[in-house]
Parts: sequence; C-alpha cells; structure tokens
Amino acid sequence: MKSLTPLRVLAVGLTLGLFTVAVAQQQGGQQPGGSYGNWLPGSGNKKQDKEDANTRAVQGSVKTPDENVAEGAVVQIKNTKTMQVRSFITKADGIFTFAGLSTGVDYELKATFKGLESAVRTVSTFDDRKRVIVNLKLEPKK
Repeated sequence: MKSLTPLRVLAVGLTLGLFTVAVAQQQGGQQPGGSYGNWLPGSGNKKQDKEDANTRAVQGSVKTPDENVAEGAVVQIKNTKTMQVRSFITKADGIFTFAGLSTGVDYELKATFKGLESAVRTVSTFDDRKRVIVNLKLEPKK
C-alpha cells in the first residue's frame, strides 16, 4: 500500500473541495436573491435587502486568449487578511460573483482553466464601490 505524501494529501483535499463547490452550484439552482454566488446565509432576508455598508460584491467574466467565455473556469478569491480562499466555477456565460465581502479587506482574484491562468488581480480596501467588476483574461501558464 502506498503511503500518502503531503503533496498527495493536498491534491486530494483540493480535488474534493473543488468537487464540493461544483456540486453545490449545480444543485443550488436559483437561490433567493439571485444567481451567481448570492448563496450566503440569509441572502433572502428582508433585513439584509438593505445593503450592509460594510460589504461589497466582486463580479466579472473569464475569457480565453481568443476572447471566448471560459465555461468551467475556477475563479478563486483570497482574503489577504485571513488567507481564506473561496472558489467559484463559471457557468456557460463565463460569469462569476462573490458576494458578502468585507470592505475593510484586500482581496486577490485569479482564474485557472485547462492549463491556462489569469494574472492575479487585487481588489483594494481603497476601492469604495459596492459592486466591483473584475474581468479576467486567461493566458498560458508561465
């Protein structure tokens, strides 16, 4: 029996995590509050319909080098304070959305898809928009 190296354990964990996200997105269907990531607890609550002044959303699209949408691209957003990473797998339109993000934290975004990856983009605490648009362009990995 082969022993599990730390790299294999990490690979298995990452694979299971991505699979879980994909299943949750497929089974979720239309959620209260709209589609594309508005799946946070209480997103249909009337008290939260009034936008929280301390949260924002980041959304955008992922495109391939030839400007086609990237269905099935994995978009990751990292909280630079806690190092927590959330993932979103794009649907047929190549769109992603991350809602309920703190306005007091910087975030880093990147996308990967079939051996391609985007440059890392940063959403700064100094950006005071409630809905930040970040479009990601995939390129061959360097």
